[in-house]
Amino acid sequence: MREQSRNYAPTGKNKLLQQIIRFGFVGVLSFVVDFGVYNILCNLLGVHYLIAGVAGFVISVIVNYLLSMKFVFEGRDDISKAREFITFVFLSVVGLGVNELVLFISIDGIYHHWTWLSSWLAIGWANAIAKLGATAIVMVYNFITRKIFLEKH
Repeated sequence: MREQSRNYAPTGKNKLLQQIIRFGFVGVLSFVVDFGVYNILCNLLGVHYLIAGVAGFVISVIVNYLLSMKFVFEGRDDISKAREFITFVFLSVVGLGVNELVLFISIDGIYHHWTWLSSWLAIGWANAIAKLGATAIVMVYNFITRKIFLEKH
């Protein structure tokens, strides 16, 4: 009986759970790239946080596409790889907009206007916390939209 369970091809909830776990691993790797580039540019090199956000996001999108389409999602047969990549990039650009909006609201809307917060929390920590929040929101958006638009149904 155990022998059969090893050959079990996951379906339904099990398949979705395994896919979410793989997406999580790919997301963590992409996050490390995004967060690392962002912090190096923003906090070490003094690049404006919005520009650093774009740079980190763009580099991580390329890494994420390659890993996602290899290990997470089953590509659709009815679209070419070029169209698949363009769709992935389009969805990611929308995600970038969400990312930048969350960063802007967090830093310009909250941090710089709440003097008690800026006197208590260094800008480097504020940047890092804002980026973590933005990443969490965009991660949920990415999984849902990629599953809808890029995966074989």
